[in-house]
Amino acid sequence: MTAEQGSRVLVTGGSGFIGRRLVRALLDSGAEVTVADLHEPTEPGVHAVVGDLRDESVAARAVSPGTDMIFHLAAVTSVLRSLEDPVGTYQTNVQATATLLELARARRVGGFIMASTNAVVGDVAPLHPLTPYGATKAAGEMLLSCYTAAYGIAGCALRFSNVYGPGMQHKDSFVPRLMRAARDGHGVQVYGDGTQVRDLIHVDDIVSALLLAWRTRATGSTIIGAGESVTVNDIIAAARSVTGAAIPVENIAPKPGEMPAVIVDISRARAMGYRPTHDLKSGIATVWPEFAPAGGVPASGTGAQAPDGKAAP
Repeated sequence: MTAEQGSRVLVTGGSGFIGRRLVRALLDSGAEVTVADLHEPTEPGVHAVVGDLRDESVAARAVSPGTDMIFHLAAVTSVLRSLEDPVGTYQTNVQATATLLELARARRVGGFIMASTNAVVGDVAPLHPLTPYGATKAAGEMLLSCYTAAYGIAGCALRFSNVYGPGMQHKDSFVPRLMRAARDGHGVQVYGDGTQVRDLIHVDDIVSALLLAWRTRATGSTIIGAGESVTVNDIIAAARSVTGAAIPVENIAPKPGEMPAVIVDISRARAMGYRPTHDLKSGIATVWPEFAPAGGVPASGTGAQAPDGKAAP
């Protein structure tokens, strides 16, 4: 019997990109799932709490007595939005997290797994966030650490690298921008020469890591990524290969603070039993069908239209 079978689980942000995949996996494993989100969940068979977790009454309804595990995915995840609204980002990423942790303590929830980010370290280690997004996630990690030490909650912060996969039709990160460019015959803008390095991790590998952290009662912080960094040019080449589209590139000046390299060490996750299953090309191949036009061919193979005005990170 796995940890999920018969367990009562709360997934905050369960209507989001990662949340929907996690909820489906939990239901398939026999868990009883509550989803707390601003939006009504699409998965049948879940208990829905629709509302803003900054409202303590919403959080109290979400963490019902008898909850065994909380997967806390709800957050402001946009770096740009965090720069524009640092106070709102704090309220969502820190204040709501503190409320949920206190409810977990009071209602004797055994485990709390939080989605964090490698942005907590910025470009140096151990903690040196460069944006309100990274800073608020670091604060959430510190709160989780103290509730683990002081109250015995099995608290784990999984620091995700750049997540991609099916379900990204409405997102504005680089992989879906490439898919839309391939579909519509557009190009993309890229900061610098495209040699900056990133780590892209498939959403299904993220879900497997979340479930593994629960099953092993992992604590502390653990980086979850592919463990194999790729350049922006590599991502473009993989998208061209999968879609058959030209996807022309316009190179533009990098923005201040642009990180030349994101290289993550997933050895702690591997020691836990984590094994990513997708390489870049096989992963992008799972994204393209949701964007591909009828017949599966790009709208234009020439890429003659102008770039879409969005630059690669």
